[in-house]
Amino acid sequence: MKTRSVLFTAVLLALSCRASAQIPPHAPGTICATPQFWCWAPYAGPPGARCACPTPYGWVQGILV
Repeated sequence: MKTRSVLFTAVLLALSCRASAQIPPHAPGTICATPQFWCWAPYAGPPGARCACPTPYGWVQGILV
């Protein structure tokens, strides 16, 4: 399970590098980045922590950036 979590985080980081220009200026740990989009985190946390963004189809997992 931990290996899958590390792999998930690595994939999100790799995907967020390409989309980083689309994320507005923000304080660290206040934006949740998913593979396809981002949302404002409901509360600030340490960068790299798990988070989720709401969509019409349910919650999508991401990481705080």
